Amino acid sequence: MGSINELVMAFACKFAQEVNAKAIILNSEVAVDVPFDEGGKPFCDVILVVRGDDEIPKNLRQLTRIITIPQVKLTRMSQMKIAVTKGISAGHFNKGDKILCLTGIPKFGYIDSIFVIDVGREYEVLTLDDTEDIFGGIYPEVFETVLNIAVELAAQGREGRPVGTIFILGDDEKVMQFSRQMIINPFKGYDEDALNILDTSLRETIKEFSALDGAFIIRGDGVLLTAGRHLSAAFEGKDFPKGLGSRHIAAAGITSVTGSIAFVVSESTGTVRIFKNGKILVDIEKAIE
Repeated sequence: MGSINELVMAFACKFAQEVNAKAIILNSEVAVDVPFDEGGKPFCDVILVVRGDDEIPKNLRQLTRIITIPQVKLTRMSQMKIAVTKGISAGHFNKGDKILCLTGIPKFGYIDSIFVIDVGREYEVLTLDDTEDIFGGIYPEVFETVLNIAVELAAQGREGRPVGTIFILGDDEKVMQFSRQMIINPFKGYDEDALNILDTSLRETIKEFSALDGAFIIRGDGVLLTAGRHLSAAFEGKDFPKGLGSRHIAAAGITSVTGSIAFVVSESTGTVRIFKNGKILVDIEKAIE
């Protein structure tokens, strides 16, 4: 009789075939002894999910497709939602795909949960088979970076205090037309090379300005255009979820009239919600302390 992971992985591969899953995404923290065949290849198509800069276990280094998620405290479902969302941005997944997720509790070291994410149902805003229209003009690495920053802010806050903020990504010219500056633009006058969020040295500056009212506006290639921006677009949707505040309404409004994507960090709950076309693309819950 094999180990728990051997048995679970064998079942998962068969189950993935039965439900015609596009891929299996596997949490590296609970996959130390996941078996491979003699050729060093996995039994089925596997995408590895790694937290932060964690070292990939030796038995998993053969995997070439890797999705990195922030190294902060998250629920297991949120970890997988982040992985799938990044996979959609990177073009790994499209509407109609089913993804088999394998995860567990790291301290136990084995897989204890299997669940299926149906991209077409979980991400209802995806109206096309091709996600290029959803992320048009937005670099995948920029989308991932903004998501990472939002999740880190939600989990850690700023100087021990919870913060709430909005990041608006893409379609910047139109976004600027539907917004106005609330304060002096703290990023005005700097070279674009110094304002790209892919530069890790900007992380602390962004987190410092997250305490300001208003939104960050970010170009699709990652250049920070401004912060402290009031979003003026009115939202007229009838099916907006109850209980969400002004930041979420503003995010829904701006994404309903532009091609942008909005990331909203909730100050009260620590949940990160991503909006597109006036609707919630996905919500990522903070782990309960």
